[in-house]
Amino acid sequence: MSSLDKHIEKVLFSAQTIADRVAQLGSEITSEFSGDAEPPVFVGVATGACLFLADLVRRIDLPISIDFIRADSYGSGTVSSGSPRISFDLKLDITNKHVFLVEDIVDTGNTLNCLIEHLKLKKASSVSVCTLLDKPSRRKVYFKLLGDGKFYSGFECPDEFVVGYGMDFAEQFRNLSYIGVLKPECYM
Repeated sequence: MSSLDKHIEKVLFSAQTIADRVAQLGSEITSEFSGDAEPPVFVGVATGACLFLADLVRRIDLPISIDFIRADSYGSGTVSSGSPRISFDLKLDITNKHVFLVEDIVDTGNTLNCLIEHLKLKKASSVSVCTLLDKPSRRKVYFKLLGDGKFYSGFECPDEFVVGYGMDFAEQFRNLSYIGVLKPECYM
């Protein structure tokens, strides 16, 4: 048991379960987009999606580009502020390109909605979303994908505070190889 493990109430998704699902998502995306003439742009939502993005794109057998964007909505708390803001923008020109937003978790939908609108202003032809975790029970904003965009989800997540595999609490626990529920005494 590592020093981080003692703060975890329970493991939701093991490293192997995550790896298997990421491989399935990569295969699905490859088969659905293999006929596209223009390579899609995969945009990781920093910082939580960094591990998921790295593993996902290695499972996609297509020419692609990769970039990052950052939208801040949590700070060091456990609840979204509800008012995300773009704090780090894309380097690549996405005009008339299909963009895959790669998220660690879709919770209220506020951040995702903000990002989709931002990409629309940057003239993306379509926006798909690939999230590792989806928490539909917490959804407050029902985002609309752009163009021929599709929604891909690794796992449905219960309404608990989760960390690991890129997800954090106060910038800690991102380096866990699994996704677990953080003990409440760690953040209350």
